[in-house]
Amino acid sequence: MKIISTVTALALALSLAACAKSPSSIAPVSMAGMYDNMSCKKARSMLEQERQTLAALESQQKSARTGDAIGVFLILVPVSSLTGADREGAIATSKGKTLALEARVQECS
Repeated sequence: MKIISTVTALALALSLAACAKSPSSIAPVSMAGMYDNMSCKKARSMLEQERQTLAALESQQKSARTGDAIGVFLILVPVSSLTGADREGAIATSKGKTLALEARVQECS
């Protein structure tokens, strides 16, 4: 019985440590001022595109997170994170771009 609880605790620890993060817990990369000299029209257009990109990345990250949870549960390996399905860096960048573009568009109003 003690071995089973040890294995369960180990599996739980691995699942918490190695799984892809949830999209909401990923912090944006600072890109403040990056779009300050961009025209309002172009900033609005880029903002719309970046929001779509971010939504797609977040969807992929949710799938990676689910894949990691299943992998850890079944074989104790976060499969999605190991295969490159984790989109944490791309999400952080996209969130930063979105915030910077939103700030630029806000100045246009």
